[in-house]
Amino acid sequence: MKRISVIVLSALFFTACVSKKKYLALEQDHGELKSELTKTKVEKEELESKFSKIQQRVDSYNSKINELTEDNNTKLVSVDGLVISENQKIAMRESLKNVPPAYMNTARTLKDSMNLALQFNLKSSLENIDEDEDIAINIEETVVMISISDKMLFNSGSYKISDKANDILQKIANVINSEESLDVMVEGHTDNKLMKNSATVKDNWDLSVLRATAVVKKLQNDYQVAPKQLIAAGRSFYQPLVENDTKNNRAINRRTRIVILPNIDKFFAMMAANK
Repeated sequence: MKRISVIVLSALFFTACVSKKKYLALEQDHGELKSELTKTKVEKEELESKFSKIQQRVDSYNSKINELTEDNNTKLVSVDGLVISENQKIAMRESLKNVPPAYMNTARTLKDSMNLALQFNLKSSLENIDEDEDIAINIEETVVMISISDKMLFNSGSYKISDKANDILQKIANVINSEESLDVMVEGHTDNKLMKNSATVKDNWDLSVLRATAVVKKLQNDYQVAPKQLIAAGRSFYQPLVENDTKNNRAINRRTRIVILPNIDKFFAMMAANK
């Protein structure tokens, strides 16, 4: 009888131990689930807050769009990938009326047309610049290249601008100032005759850069050309027009080239910024 009692008590004790372990495990699982639920709730509240802010921005944007489109004159339209107002599109159409129709034959888009219109206006502005042996003007598509001999701009071996250059630089500045969307690169070119070292000019690279910079500063300081439109570049003697084998040829290669580049993308960007 005693033996039976011991066996029964042992079984009950073992059963009680297993139940306690399960309870503790379940309690741990419960705690983890409760913690995960709290974490999920916090994340949900954060997402709802972010979504609310995004929705407010979307509502504000839609409200502005609706205000713009309520008036036909400020209705937004797409022109070659750029969104502009109807007013600006009309203004561009009006500006094209001043260009001869034959000049626009190759245009396929409004962007092409504006490029050609800028080219036409540039050509018209350049009519007051007379070409001679010291000044050459070349136009390739919408790029204008004005080449000026160094004897027109500088003293020999110097980067100080001569008074003789005032007239031509004034005329070029007038062209640049007539259109804000122009980019202008001033290139200095020398012959291959080696320069004598000095405190400021050590070689032809230095001379070409200093001459280009001198012209840029003159255009900016004396003729109010916006510096953001200007680029100064030195080419040394590595882009000659002719062989540097005679005195006359070296004189031809010593030049400053002013490259005027209509920037149609900048033109459209300015249109968009002013709407």
